[in-house]
Amino acid sequence: MGVPAFFRWLSRKYPSIIVHCVEEKGRECNGVRVPVDTTKPNPNEVEFDNLYLDMNGIIHPCTHPEDKPAPKNEDEMMVAIFEYIDRLFNIVRPRRVLYMAIDGVAPRAKMNQQRSRRFRASKEGVELTEEKNRMREEVIQRGGYLPPEEIKERFDSNCITPGTEFMDNLARCLRYYVADRLSNDPGWKNVVVFLSDASVPGEGEHKIMDFIRRQRAQPNHDPNTHHCLCGADADLIMLGLATHEPNFTIIREEFKPNKPRPCALCGQMGHDIKECQGVAREKQGQHDEFADAMPVAEQEFIFIRLCVLREYLARELTMASLPFPFDFERSIDDWVFMCFFVGNDFLPHLPSLEIREGAIDRLVNIYKDVVHKTGGYLTQNGYVNLERVEMIMQAVGVAEDNIFKKRKEDDENFKRRNKEKRKRMKAEQQGPAYLTSGQFAPQALGRRDRPEPVQNARHQAYGMRMQSAEQHNKDAAQSLKSMMRNGGRSSAGVSDGPDSRGAKRKAEDSDSEPEPEDNVRCWPVLIMCAEQLGCF
Repeated sequence: MGVPAFFRWLSRKYPSIIVHCVEEKGRECNGVRVPVDTTKPNPNEVEFDNLYLDMNGIIHPCTHPEDKPAPKNEDEMMVAIFEYIDRLFNIVRPRRVLYMAIDGVAPRAKMNQQRSRRFRASKEGVELTEEKNRMREEVIQRGGYLPPEEIKERFDSNCITPGTEFMDNLARCLRYYVADRLSNDPGWKNVVVFLSDASVPGEGEHKIMDFIRRQRAQPNHDPNTHHCLCGADADLIMLGLATHEPNFTIIREEFKPNKPRPCALCGQMGHDIKECQGVAREKQGQHDEFADAMPVAEQEFIFIRLCVLREYLARELTMASLPFPFDFERSIDDWVFMCFFVGNDFLPHLPSLEIREGAIDRLVNIYKDVVHKTGGYLTQNGYVNLERVEMIMQAVGVAEDNIFKKRKEDDENFKRRNKEKRKRMKAEQQGPAYLTSGQFAPQALGRRDRPEPVQNARHQAYGMRMQSAEQHNKDAAQSLKSMMRNGGRSSAGVSDGPDSRGAKRKAEDSDSEPEPEDNVRCWPVLIMCAEQLGCF
């Protein structure tokens, strides 16, 4: 479960909530690996009491990673999971509780969402295979070289679901792992470990939230307990705020976009499958010793400090001259509730509210304007006052017209800029059609003795033949058009007169753009209303 673009918006608006983790590494002495001493103070200068692990966010990257070779068998998967947990434990170093929660039987809405997601993933996998086969045939026909396809045993990620043999083996391996660490690692000595496996119903994050609420209800609960939750879903930020704990931190992997990935056809870096030319692989190293090595950078972790986010929200949500006493904790609940309007995996967002367009800031401004009329907060003890929410929705409806108009103007400006860019690029690249390319292209005087090296001679020869055939077809078509204009007479040696008409413009030169799909479906309704009123 997540909220698209929410974390990116939050980190840009409140950059101080993000802190990079300081991680100590183990060292080797005389060939023996010395682990990190987790009994020492935390190098991040913060002592955490409880660590909560949403295990499904750990299982998936360890069993089928995207940026490194996949484990060969199930044993390597389990070892990778253990190493990941060790690394998190070394960074956080909890002193009281370690809670590991695996997703159990999910609610019906989650099941429907998972089913549609798995069907979509299966369909995309089939389409990708067909695209790879088609591109492979094209590259081979052009004379390119591609390594033979390797039949690899693919791990079926659908087995990461309650009731499968894999999840039962995982639960038994985790019990062994916990018993081993409690017996041999001094950093685990005073830590109470809870393991909620797939046999317990409910999602892992909801199990964790339920555990925190139960701990808060205990009479001996320490209000200064420092919680740390590991998970990559953006809705964990909202769940952490909803606990109203003053010391709450989320640890997650740092997101780095545009990671380089190897081509699915030739396995080389630097290009996509659609740009593959079938060039032979260059030798990596003096004796090709780095042939199977993938450039892998260890993933770093960051802390999201919800205590700092609460201070930001306190300044933003504090309102003066209210007809009722201001309660910051209830305003936090209202802020979390309003974030549901921008959507998540289960609730579709309103068409006029997009996080990238500042929807949350717009909702907060509307909330601060309307709260004087509502006479109270939107939520209370988990229940929603629908009459007050209706007033918020009416204010959103008033602003929808301007939102849709601005969105349409931005879309038209974007199309216009792209069209001008294409025209500029075409004018720069356009040249005489008879000029050849590649190593046979005309060179400057200073480069006569230094021709361009040939990467794939067969491919360049194929391109030259195709270019020559295309130019021949264009010349024949132009000659036929001239004969038809002249009544069947050849146009050789006859210049076009003033009555001659120009050639028809190509589709890419046309000023008209195809209309995008109307997702909101507002225009058909407006047309029907106009027809009923007699406007047409």
